[in-house]
Amino acid sequence: MANSKTPLTYRDAGVDIDTGNALIDRIKPHTKRTVRPEVMGGLGGFGGLMALPEGYKQPILVSGTDGVGTKLKLAIEAEVYDTIGIDLVAMCVNDIIVTGAEPLFFLDYYATAKLDNDVAEDVIKGIADGCVQSGAALIGGETAEMPGMYAQGDFDLAGFSVGVVEKDEILDPANIKHGNVMIGLASSGPHSNGYSLIRKVLEVSGASLDDAFDGRTLGEALIAPTQIYVKPILAALKKHKINALAHITGGGLTENIPRVMAKNSKGVIHLNSWKTPAVFDWLQTQGNIEEQEMLRTFNCGIGMIAVVDRGDADAIQKHFKDSGIENWVIGSIESSIETEPHIEYV
Repeated sequence: MANSKTPLTYRDAGVDIDTGNALIDRIKPHTKRTVRPEVMGGLGGFGGLMALPEGYKQPILVSGTDGVGTKLKLAIEAEVYDTIGIDLVAMCVNDIIVTGAEPLFFLDYYATAKLDNDVAEDVIKGIADGCVQSGAALIGGETAEMPGMYAQGDFDLAGFSVGVVEKDEILDPANIKHGNVMIGLASSGPHSNGYSLIRKVLEVSGASLDDAFDGRTLGEALIAPTQIYVKPILAALKKHKINALAHITGGGLTENIPRVMAKNSKGVIHLNSWKTPAVFDWLQTQGNIEEQEMLRTFNCGIGMIAVVDRGDADAIQKHFKDSGIENWVIGSIESSIETEPHIEYV
């Protein structure tokens, strides 16, 4: 007996199977800006190809993956799509550089209910901008339409990056000595951490993203793209000795610095040693957040820590200042009777 029902197609599920090909044509100019000499082939294949750079004796690959968390919700609410991709790249490559590795390539994952090519192009432009800032090639990605999984207008992002470092140049926290100082590199804002709490503060305060704040809007302050530290750090490593690096992400200074410290050591941080950006003061005041919670949740103005010998600090500070990154000596690594490494604030 013949089936009298109308045959279904993929488009009946609200998915346009031609959209992806149209998007590839639109994003090719953006990805072209990120190409490195080692890239083989182009977009549209089943896999991105890239050769290892020449000159390495014992190349070690370093990988990192991350997302941007609920900062994405604020970006969607503010309809600011062209910088969230920078955040995505930054969260991955800033982790990779902590080992001393140079990022080689980046891939993204973009999922939504129904693809809006204009929004997607803006997002991918931002990803390309982040890749240019870090020197990584954008060699591929995945764009998925999943009606029923996401609300209309919502989308999600994830990223993945691979870098390379010479085996004997890997930054080893074992190089840290008691008496080393910590240089804090300035953040551009909350970066991509603590946004569940930020959104709660916005809710309880009744503030609007359009409110005037510190010479711009509150939304611009909260959605400012994450600082990418890769190129200044790679340049510093060629000229100076850096014992260890710590990327200040979720967990703040309190939980991230001990990740590169040895047992029976403590990081002593002087809270008055750097200028906290106004956005963090606003969050603390409007949310009535205790200081220890601020330091455990946000970067509070310090996005990366470089642990260096005290005698090298001045030259390294000058290097970062000349690279356009404000920085401060915020404390030192000291011995501790406690076994587990930890942070003390003074």
